[in-house]
Amino acid sequence: MDHEKRIKKVCADFFQVPQEDITLESRLMGGMSNFTYIISVKEDRYTFRIPGKNAEKFVDRTVEKHHLELIRPLDLDNDTVYLDLENGYKIARYIEGVPLHEKNPHDYLDEAANILKKIHQSHLKSHYDYNPLGRLERYEGHLKPYGHSHDARYNTLKAQWLDLKSKIDVHPKTLTHGDSQISNFVVTDERLYLMDWEFSGNNDPFYDIACFGNTNFDHAIALLPVYLGRAPDAEAFNRLYFWRTFQCLQWHNVALYKEYIGLSADLKIDFAKVANLYLDKAEALLAKLK
Repeated sequence: MDHEKRIKKVCADFFQVPQEDITLESRLMGGMSNFTYIISVKEDRYTFRIPGKNAEKFVDRTVEKHHLELIRPLDLDNDTVYLDLENGYKIARYIEGVPLHEKNPHDYLDEAANILKKIHQSHLKSHYDYNPLGRLERYEGHLKPYGHSHDARYNTLKAQWLDLKSKIDVHPKTLTHGDSQISNFVVTDERLYLMDWEFSGNNDPFYDIACFGNTNFDHAIALLPVYLGRAPDAEAFNRLYFWRTFQCLQWHNVALYKEYIGLSADLKIDFAKVANLYLDKAEALLAKLK
């Protein structure tokens, strides 16, 4: 079944309206995994998410549902009205705006920092830790059925990261968004929103600052002093580099998995190349740690 037919069927059942009252307007671009569409149901507009191929390997929908309910009082996300725990279909109210990656992120550092501090200082506690090391090992395990064994370069970088963990990963855990890259911020006329809480959990809050630099690490470097309200010292920079290094190792594994399941051909993205670029970034970041 194609996406339009699937969306109309799910929406007709959920909203109790004829399929003729549902219009698929356009696809939102920006994500490399999910398919998210703007739809209208009679006079109301929503987004409809269809997870990408094998997304369940990386996202637990029960955990996502918990976080969507947990963060509702913070009023940072568009309101989710439907989430299918089995297949990950999600319907949320549409917010008119522009993804931050289409703007200059440096013009919105104050707002982005305030959103992250609102999450981190909320005293909300998830039932779930992000558990970076356990998650990394789980992602590595997804590659084993394809006969993949990590090369010496990856193993060396991971070992270097692990050597630093006992010194740097010593800070209190807070609720974190877990994927606060600029494409997940939406700029409206009134304010910023932060979408897509698929990777949330208790973690070091610096993890979210590092995520802000996913496409360009200069964005994270620029956000750090704004978030802290002071010039960062060497310890703060080390903490930022440490978590960004982890993210590069993590997304290296995800990119390799996408290559193995055929998404390079399907999406016209060379995920094998993307995986290697993440190792290049991890190597450069580890070299900066003092």
